[in-house]
Amino acid sequence: MTLVTLLAIVVTVSAAAGRLRISAPLVLIVVGIIGSYLEFVPDFELTPEIVLIGLLPPLLYAAAIRTSLIDFQTYRRPIALLSVGLVLFTTVGVGLVVWALLDMKLAVGLALGAVVAPPDAVAATAIARRVGLPRRVVTILEGESLVNDATAIVTLRTSIAAISGTVSVWQVGGGFLVSAIGGVAIGLAVAFVIGHIRKLIQDDVTDVAVSLLTPWIAYLPAEEIHIPGMDSQPSGVLAVVVAGVILGHKSPRIQSASSRLFERTNWTTISYVLENAVFLLIGLQIRSIVDDLSNSELSAARITWSCVAVLVTVIVLRIVWVFPATYLPRMIPRIAEAEARPTPQAAFLVAWTGMRGVVTLAAVFLLPADTPEREVLVLMAFVVTVGTLMIQGMTIPLFVRWLKVPGPDIQEDHLQEATVLQSVTDAGMAYLDEEVDDSVSDAVMHRLRERAIDRTNAVWERLGGAETPSAQYSRIRGEMIRRERDELLRIRKLGTVDQAVLAQVMNALDVEESILDVASQDESTADREEDLRPSDPDAACDHLANACSVPNPVTPTGCEECLAEGGDWVHLRLCMDCGHVGCCDSSVGKHATQHYESAQHPVIRSFEPGEAWRWCYIDQANG
Repeated sequence: MTLVTLLAIVVTVSAAAGRLRISAPLVLIVVGIIGSYLEFVPDFELTPEIVLIGLLPPLLYAAAIRTSLIDFQTYRRPIALLSVGLVLFTTVGVGLVVWALLDMKLAVGLALGAVVAPPDAVAATAIARRVGLPRRVVTILEGESLVNDATAIVTLRTSIAAISGTVSVWQVGGGFLVSAIGGVAIGLAVAFVIGHIRKLIQDDVTDVAVSLLTPWIAYLPAEEIHIPGMDSQPSGVLAVVVAGVILGHKSPRIQSASSRLFERTNWTTISYVLENAVFLLIGLQIRSIVDDLSNSELSAARITWSCVAVLVTVIVLRIVWVFPATYLPRMIPRIAEAEARPTPQAAFLVAWTGMRGVVTLAAVFLLPADTPEREVLVLMAFVVTVGTLMIQGMTIPLFVRWLKVPGPDIQEDHLQEATVLQSVTDAGMAYLDEEVDDSVSDAVMHRLRERAIDRTNAVWERLGGAETPSAQYSRIRGEMIRRERDELLRIRKLGTVDQAVLAQVMNALDVEESILDVASQDESTADREEDLRPSDPDAACDHLANACSVPNPVTPTGCEECLAEGGDWVHLRLCMDCGHVGCCDSSVGKHATQHYESAQHPVIRSFEPGEAWRWCYIDQANG
């Protein structure tokens, strides 16, 4: 009953926060704090076992399978600087502050530093995506949050060992190597084995069940292995991350399309429930944390100022680290030539997006019971977690607006999607021409070609402002399916048809409707610039590079051929050589393409208001 109530509160509060367009994690923490002081609310103890075994592996795996291996490799330097360098920097900085303020052993301060060092994967990326931060920033934050937990936990274990004894430099360095190399090795092994197993599975339900078990298959063996002669073990966190990233990258090769859809849906649901439950549980800890302070000999004022000092230190140290880590490597000519220089605004947002979460609260309970002022250290971890979520989480949207940081551009997304689909469609068409042409009827060939062309045209059409033919089709076909489903329900009510037959028809309608829903979704999260200007124009096409000046349109009022013949068009394209205005391939006449085929002028430009993209027919490139 308690678990059901907890889940109901999580879903209700999260849904309400979404409708009110406020941060669900912040609201859930506040609700949890209030609930902790209500007498009828039972105590929920957030133990390390619950978090590190029950919550952390599935949350990390769900994030890892969505993480691009290509992007991870591209941004490996900033990710490493944040997930390893910044964690160690924060650990030392916080350790010195605690040592100075509370007169504790430095090892105790370092242990707390390791606890509060890693930002939370859930909080940072959830807020970053919601406010529409640049994708580069989101990718770096995701990569950081996947790896930094491993660094922090290894550092914490080393600090705990130093509290009761001495730890040599060799032990520290060896511990890091064992943790990193062992975790990566186990993750690779799990990905290899699970990948081969999933290739052999034909049933989608079984395949998804294996996916649900994978995070613990990677995590538990890593945490149970102990290297003789060394007080360290492979990182279960790294094992989960490595296995998830590789299996996500290989999913098109080892899974069917339906299995990938099922897996995505299941992990999305699991992440939604666990992520939001975590923040509610964080809030519910506050009463027990405050009650435990009665055991401390420190004054309330000293405890308060120490908590504030640690919170400020955590925030400031991230800012101090991020700017040099961003710009100093670019003083190396090789790096400066290969990478664009990030703007100070983007660097600041990376520095400011450092909210702590459940790992910090779970890790602090790993401190031994006899640790000096343990209850104060627990409170400090809670203050850092809630403080960063409140201060940084609530101000990130304001900074995004004030700094005018451009986020993902919907139009640019559509342009890139259309370019990729064009290349994909060309590969399919080549298969039809080379291997299928003479083996099927003309009617079948026509249907195959039209289906492929319509899919590509539907994306090109999104670049215009008016409702496109594809959008009209989706809207009207969606209403048709709803009417068809009503009729199906009427037949079901009569009881004259076998239920298995009715279920098959219902499944067919559901599949078609889901395809329409996916086609109509826009995955961009920010409504940004009206003018469509690619970020890296003309990078790979001489025709685009040479087509710089915009000619005067021959027929400014519309498509030249359609105006002459009395036809209609969807969108207009301008020839960059002669100024011919033709209609797009979604139009009946396709006069822009016909003009290219006759005149061989390679580059066209959109002739729609607010659009500046160009397309090269020869190189199949945009600019």
